[in-house]
Amino acid sequence: MMKKTLFFLFLTTATVLVAGQTTHTYLMRDTLALQMDVYQPQNPRPDRACVVYLFGGGFVTGARNDSATVHTCRLLSSRGYVVAAIDYRLYLRHAPQLPLLQSYKLFDTAISQATEDCAAAIAYLCRHADEWRIDTSRIVLAGCSAGAITVLQTDYSRANGLPVVAALPQGFRPAAVVSYSGGIFCRNSALHYAQTPAPTCMFHGTCDRIVSYKRFRGSLRMSLFGSAKLVKEFKKKGYSHWILRYEDYGHEVAAALPSTIDEFCAFVDASLRGCHMAYDATCTNSAIQHTKWGQMTLIQLYGR
Repeated sequence: MMKKTLFFLFLTTATVLVAGQTTHTYLMRDTLALQMDVYQPQNPRPDRACVVYLFGGGFVTGARNDSATVHTCRLLSSRGYVVAAIDYRLYLRHAPQLPLLQSYKLFDTAISQATEDCAAAIAYLCRHADEWRIDTSRIVLAGCSAGAITVLQTDYSRANGLPVVAALPQGFRPAAVVSYSGGIFCRNSALHYAQTPAPTCMFHGTCDRIVSYKRFRGSLRMSLFGSAKLVKEFKKKGYSHWILRYEDYGHEVAAALPSTIDEFCAFVDASLRGCHMAYDATCTNSAIQHTKWGQMTLIQLYGR
């Protein structure tokens, strides 16, 4: 389809309601308690859809209950979703310093651990679906930066039957996946889905040098495929998707969910209706501000 240019020059007018929020330990990893905050909407959607949200932070920092994550989850809850913000292990917080070209092994471990935790959190949600009024066929995975990598990786691992997501309930498939500046880590040179992925929406800055918009090659075989590469595969195979490309933006787009809540909801609603989509847009949004950290490189981020 032809690329479209959209100009989103508005700020969302959604009213943020204070959601009922409870905290639950969904898994013990050794001595580490992994928790999730569940937000119950004041005006639930009739379809009982749920968003599992993963924060960003480079697998080093961030938290399910930091101010940015809480704001995002309350905003999603104000749109009627049950929202679960989850912890996941931050392997790189204590990982050894290695030269960047060798550090792909550390990223492999960090992404694998986070993906394993995401699968366990989904299984916990499904076990409590009746209690929290969730339709398990309408669970949406969403995340920013490291969280976006993790939700994409979770669905990719599910579609390829990888053991890292063995905790997922049998037959589980996300209703949709929404990625803000994410990618998929592959241990071989090819990106391949053995089964059809969930409908996937990708928001990405074309100048992102932290999570590459195109591809970051860690070795001759291992690569992180960014949104531009992912959408080529989706188009070739006819998989349902949206991609929103923010030209001249870097990693700032990772924090864009609050200012793109209308686009988020439109994509999820269409996915839940079973619409097959192939939408490619070049966008601008005055609410996304250029920042110094947004223009950083991966080397600057990790100080290598």
